[in-house]
Amino acid sequence: MLLRCILTVTFFLFTIKAKPFLKVISRILNETTKRSEGREIFMDMNRIFYLKKEDRDPSWHVIDAKDQILGRLATKIADTLRGRDKAHFTHHTDTGDYVVVINAKNIKVTGNKFEDKKYVSYSGWIGGQKERTFKQLMAKDPTQIIIKAVKGMLPRNKLSREIIKKLKVYAGSEHPHKAQIK
Repeated sequence: MLLRCILTVTFFLFTIKAKPFLKVISRILNETTKRSEGREIFMDMNRIFYLKKEDRDPSWHVIDAKDQILGRLATKIADTLRGRDKAHFTHHTDTGDYVVVINAKNIKVTGNKFEDKKYVSYSGWIGGQKERTFKQLMAKDPTQIIIKAVKGMLPRNKLSREIIKKLKVYAGSEHPHKAQIK
């Protein structure tokens, strides 16, 4: 029904040769997103759309990690940080949002990973390899567990080093970012 109305209107406009009206109608049909600043972003279906760095509008998300599985949570966080959950995702631009993770000390893992999972770091010096289990790292700093899991799911490039800075992880339920969250 809607398609029939659009075709009827366009046929009528062609018959009276009103090209300015056609431009307005085509612009309205192609418009998909608007910015809050007043600058408009138009997505034409016949062209590739790349979001520019100055056109992005990041928001803040709070994620409660209490009783959640580490890998599944890290996947959601990585997608939100990169902007993969948005319609205007652009792989070479930072289009993601800020993520605040609370209750990191209550994260869960499946199977025997609590005892068996190892985190290995190497300083580059002879004898500088350190090995910690999940249990040891949870006792020392539970925020590092989530940061390492998310960092492992991001691509290895300059952009991911900027993206990981938007991840804020806290062991308890309190965080200092209440002013940014709407």
